[in-house]
Amino acid sequence: MASLEGLLDPENIDKLNALVNPHVIEQVERFVRLCKPTRVSVITDDPEEVAYVRQRALELGEERKLEMEGHTIHYDGFQDQARDKAHTAVLLPEGQTLSRGINSVEREAGLKEVLGLLNGAMKGKEVFVRFFSLGPTNSRFSICALQLTDSAYVAHSEDLLYRSGYEEFKRLEGSPDFFTFIHSAGEIDERNCTVNVEGRRIYVDFMDGKVYSVNNQYAGNSLGLKKLALRLAIYKANQEDWLTEHMLIMGVHPPEKERVTYFAGAYPSACGKTSTAMIPGQSIVGDDIAYLKMDDAGNCRAVNIESGVFGIIRDVNTVDDPLIYKVLQTPREMIFSNVLIAEGRPYWLGMGLEDGEYPTKGVNHSGDWWKGKKDPEGNEIPLAHPNARYTIRLSVLENADPNIDNPDGVVIRGIYYGGRDSDTNVPISESLSWEHGVYLGATIESETTSATLGKRGVRTSSPMAVMDFMVVPLGLYLSNHIKFGRNLRNCPKVYATNYFLKHEGEYTNEKVDKKVWILWAEGRVHGEYPAIRTPIGYLPLYDDLRGLFRRVFDREYSQEEYDQQFSVRVDNYLEKISRMEEVFRDEPKMPEEFWAVLEAQKGELLNLKAQTGKTVLKPSFFM
Repeated sequence: MASLEGLLDPENIDKLNALVNPHVIEQVERFVRLCKPTRVSVITDDPEEVAYVRQRALELGEERKLEMEGHTIHYDGFQDQARDKAHTAVLLPEGQTLSRGINSVEREAGLKEVLGLLNGAMKGKEVFVRFFSLGPTNSRFSICALQLTDSAYVAHSEDLLYRSGYEEFKRLEGSPDFFTFIHSAGEIDERNCTVNVEGRRIYVDFMDGKVYSVNNQYAGNSLGLKKLALRLAIYKANQEDWLTEHMLIMGVHPPEKERVTYFAGAYPSACGKTSTAMIPGQSIVGDDIAYLKMDDAGNCRAVNIESGVFGIIRDVNTVDDPLIYKVLQTPREMIFSNVLIAEGRPYWLGMGLEDGEYPTKGVNHSGDWWKGKKDPEGNEIPLAHPNARYTIRLSVLENADPNIDNPDGVVIRGIYYGGRDSDTNVPISESLSWEHGVYLGATIESETTSATLGKRGVRTSSPMAVMDFMVVPLGLYLSNHIKFGRNLRNCPKVYATNYFLKHEGEYTNEKVDKKVWILWAEGRVHGEYPAIRTPIGYLPLYDDLRGLFRRVFDREYSQEEYDQQFSVRVDNYLEKISRMEEVFRDEPKMPEEFWAVLEAQKGELLNLKAQTGKTVLKPSFFM
C-alpha cells in the first residue's frame, strides 16, 4: 500500500484498503501516476459521496441547473456529438483477425499511443474513482466495473445509468475479475468542452478487460460502462458460453390475462427498438444491453446491465412517446445534453410544441445561438443537435417493470429481431427452429432512404444489430448462439419483425400496430394461436389478428390489409438471399447451420416459383 502514499489522502487510501483487492489498488496507483491528477476522490456507495459527484459537476460548470428542480444541462463540444467510429478500435494482438467492418489497431502500438495521450492528461483536475455493477447487485449475471474519470459529468451520468458497486467489489474477495475504464476529457476550454478532439481515441483492450478513452466527453465515447463495456462483455461471453447482446428486455402483458411474458429484442438504430420497449400497456426491463444465461432449470434468463436510459431526445413528444415526455417535463434528477436552453427551459427537435413556436435565441451546443446561425462551413445550425440526449433512471418511468433489479433476472420466452425493410419481410413471423432464428438475427438489414429521387433504399447488413460492437469473429459469435440455444431445455421462440413495409409508397400499417404483432407472438409462446407454415417462417392467421385488432384498438382489420402485409414476396426474398450469400460468402468459419437454413429456404422458394409461376403468394396458399 506504500505505493499510494503521496498520491491519495489517508481517507481515500482507507476506502481502497477496505476492498482487500490488490488488483484494484494496482490499477488506481498505475493510472493516477500516469494521468497525474491534482486530486483523487474515491467514491463509495454512500449517498452523500454520490451526491458530491453531482455537486462537483455543477461547481466545475460541466452541468448547469435549469428552471425545473433536478434538471441540469451539459454540453459536449461542437465536434464531440456522437460515437467516433473512426477512432474507436479494438486493440488486436498480432496474428489475430476480426470480422469485416471492425476497426482494429495492433495492440502494442495502440497501447503506446493511447497511454501516451493519457500521460499527464488529468493535470490540474480531480479524478473520480468509481465502482459500479454491470447488472443487478449480488447476481451471478453481473460484472464489476472500475472507472477512473476526470469528468464529473461522466461520473454523474453513470450514477443515473448504473448500479453502485463498491460493496460488489468486496464480494470479489480479491479477484481480478472486473473491467477497468480509464477516461480523460483532456484539455478543456471555458465551456468545459474538450479542446484536442483530433487526439480523440477510444481503444478497447479485450485481452486485459480495459477501455481507454481520451480527449472526449460525449457519453457514447466517454462512459466506458455502456457500449464500450458491451465490447468487453461480448468477448467474455464468447469465452464462457453465455450471451452479451445489444437487446431490449420487456414484459408483454396480454389484455384480459393475469400474466406477463418476457421478451428480448435486437434492432439497428431507427428500426423500432425503443418504440417496441415502450409500447403502451407493456413493461420495460431495459432498452439497450442484456446479459443472457441459462438457469438450473434450462431456461434462458436475462438482466439489463443498466438501471437508466441515455436516450435520443429528438422527436420525443406527447403523441409518440407520452411516458418519456411526461418524465422530461416533471421535477426529478435528470441530465439534458446538447439541447437548446432558453430562459432555463430545454427545447429539442420534434418535441411537438402546441403552438409550434420555438425560441429564436438561447444557448446550445454551439454556444450562444440564434435562428439562422451558421457553422464555419456555412451550414445553418439547428436549435438542438439531432443526437441530443436525456439521461434518467429507469425506475422513474411509469412502465418500469418490477423485476428491473431482480438478481435472478427474468425468464426470456421470446426474442424479436427487427430491421427496416420496405418491400420484403412481413410485419411478424416466427422462426421454424432456433437455428432459423439465429439466421433471422444474422440477416437483419437496415434500409435507408436515398436522396436520389426514385432510387431504391440502400440496405445495410446489420447482424444481430451488434456489428458496431463486435470484438470476436462473427462466425464464432453465431456458432455460440446456436450452441447456447441447443443447451436450453426451454428455448425461446424467435420472431422477425418489420414495421416499415410499404405498398405504393405508403406504409401498410400504422405505428401503433406493432402492439398487435408482439401480442400475437406472446400468445404463440403460450400455444394460444395456430400458425401457417411457410418457407420464411410461421405466419399469423387472419382471424387471430382480426380479433386482436378488435380487442386492442377496437378497430376492424380487413382481409385486404392482411393479404397485403403477410403475402410471401418470393422474388424479394430470393433477392435478399442473394445479398446474404454475397455478404457472408467470405466470412470465415460461419456455422454450417447458417448455410443449411439459407439453402433450405432458397430451395423451397425456387420450387414454389417454378410450380406456381407466381412471385407473390397470399398466406391462404400455404393453408
